[in-house]
Amino acid sequence: MPLSAVIFDVDGTLAETERDGHRVAFNYAFKQFQLDWQWDVKLYGSLLHVSGGKERIHFYLKNYAPALLNRNNPDEWIAQIHQVKTEYFLNLLKKGKIALRPGVNRLLNQLRKRNIRIAIATTTTYENVTTLLQYALGSDALAQFDVIGAGDIVSRKKPAADIYHWVLNQLGLSAQDCIAIEDSENGLIAASTAGIKTIITPSEYTQQQNFAKADLVLSNLENVVPLHNKPFNIQTLIDLQQKTL
Repeated sequence: MPLSAVIFDVDGTLAETERDGHRVAFNYAFKQFQLDWQWDVKLYGSLLHVSGGKERIHFYLKNYAPALLNRNNPDEWIAQIHQVKTEYFLNLLKKGKIALRPGVNRLLNQLRKRNIRIAIATTTTYENVTTLLQYALGSDALAQFDVIGAGDIVSRKKPAADIYHWVLNQLGLSAQDCIAIEDSENGLIAASTAGIKTIITPSEYTQQQNFAKADLVLSNLENVVPLHNKPFNIQTLIDLQQKTL
């Protein structure tokens, strides 16, 4: 069966958004809410094992400021902080502060030329995804993606496989028809649990994670494929899906 679709994660996979994007935006939001929290580069890296922004704030509260969980409507308060964070992050995207990772745009172009469908499976918000795509790829970017699974569209975030099952259902495809591209161990677990072959391109924060179960690991999508001495391109995806790589 031919390769029918490629499903991309967003943060760390399409673009290096975490350290100088989401982290900065979280700290801005904390300041607006008069909180003395400061997520430095190291701390934020450790918090990334929790998928989802609101979930990350809740985890931080539970482990670093548990008394604040006793306030009235803590989930609503967390959602308010996250909304301010999202607005600031979107402004960073609109200013062109965050670019696509090497090889991403080239691969997207190759997929469109071969009429292979393109989808998104991410825990970041729909607005974050669409803004990144539009400012990185142009105003017609959303038309290039067949399905965008993002944010709270499923209740359980990665490493649960829910978002991948949802995307597969929307595509009307089986896991064997697709390839996933991720940057993190949580993403790898989610995609592989759904039965999808997965390529990992580690981001700045995920380089030391366990990718033993990945079908292929590349530093970026312009890298030479290990053991094959060939540059990564759409044929690599096809060979992987057809079990010839």
